[in-house]
Amino acid sequence: MKKKITAAIFATASAASAFAQTVAGAAPAVSSSSSAVKYISAALAVGLAAIAGGMAVAKIGAAAMGAMAEKPELSGKALPYVGLAEGICLWGFLVALLILLL
Repeated sequence: MKKKITAAIFATASAASAFAQTVAGAAPAVSSSSSAVKYISAALAVGLAAIAGGMAVAKIGAAAMGAMAEKPELSGKALPYVGLAEGICLWGFLVALLILLL
């Protein structure tokens, strides 16, 4: 698991450096470092929330499907938990939006 997370972080960092652009002949603005921190923190908020949401849905979804295979009447009780796990991704997106807008 640690190897996969390390590979994902390395791939993200290398992709970010591959698509970085600079303006030729223009001096960097004073606020460029603060805007860079905003973009990095927003990306981390969305990325980590998506990874955590995926891990949560994987575990909860498998347990919910197993429970519904044995007792089909549990579907109404099990599926909302999967929805709560998906909400983690939404919160990450909202945090990133607030970081960028405020």
